[in-house]
Amino acid sequence: MKLARWLMGAFVLAVLLLLGLASVWAPDKPVAMLAARWAPPPSRFLALSGMRVHVRDEGPRSDSIPIVLVHGTSASLHTWDGWAASLRGSRRVIRFDLPGFGLTGPSPEEDYTLDAYTRLTLRLLDSLGVARFAVAGNSLGGEVAWHVASAAPDRVAALILVDAVGYPIVSQQVPIGFRLARTQGLAWLFTRILPRGVVESSVRSVYGDPSRVTDSLVTRYFELTLREGNRASLPRRFAQSRDGADSATIATLRVPTLIMWGGRDGLIPPDHAGRFARDIPGSRIQLFPELGHVPHEEDPVRTAAAARAFLECVACPSGR
Repeated sequence: MKLARWLMGAFVLAVLLLLGLASVWAPDKPVAMLAARWAPPPSRFLALSGMRVHVRDEGPRSDSIPIVLVHGTSASLHTWDGWAASLRGSRRVIRFDLPGFGLTGPSPEEDYTLDAYTRLTLRLLDSLGVARFAVAGNSLGGEVAWHVASAAPDRVAALILVDAVGYPIVSQQVPIGFRLARTQGLAWLFTRILPRGVVESSVRSVYGDPSRVTDSLVTRYFELTLREGNRASLPRRFAQSRDGADSATIATLRVPTLIMWGGRDGLIPPDHAGRFARDIPGSRIQLFPELGHVPHEEDPVRTAAAARAFLECVACPSGR
């Protein structure tokens, strides 16, 4: 009798564990499954560096100085939807998914260094016939943006840094998804299990006002994280990060620069905006006190207006 009760208890426990596992089981999804929802026109895929890079290129082709938008870690070109909607009526707007993120997926060489991202950005623009451009980037994308400006100074007419990586970061507010990806021994589990709540918590943590985070926004981040290969790429990307080792390069930049920052950024402190401003001659700061780490996404109307005003005052076509 006791054995029967023990076996029944073990059976019930096993069923509960399986049900719990099933609720968070999230295997990779092929890009073809996700593209129908997340890559409608004007999205397209360009063959570059052994990848099919997800790109959107909108606005008038007559614009001699397009603006290129570069997203941050675990984001996608969709993070710039608000800016694209605001700017594409008068400017050519180009955005794309970095390798390891969005619908572009992993690098075949597993190269997620800044040098690789810089080369890909310039190759992408070459393939689109863009000689000169402005570039804006958020977080990791901001770091890519200023590396592009350093690598191709004659091509960059203006630079917009949005809560950009540039200097060593000491932060206590690291999103839980990033902490999991950085934890040794969890790599296999991380690529197969992903509670939606982890994604929601991570997104809410980078907003100044978490109430702005909508269910549809969480769905987008969640589904694009499941793109085949993305979760396996994230620990490799973190392992290849130089964490501000190139910060001395920032002082060599000579390009009109707007430094945009959310005052409630708990990931990269707002005082980093001042460091950029001190290092880049003639740059200007625009602080949004109530916004977080992704101000361009949290309040695209006001931040895009600030970007537009800055770009209009940059003397084009020379950009100087």
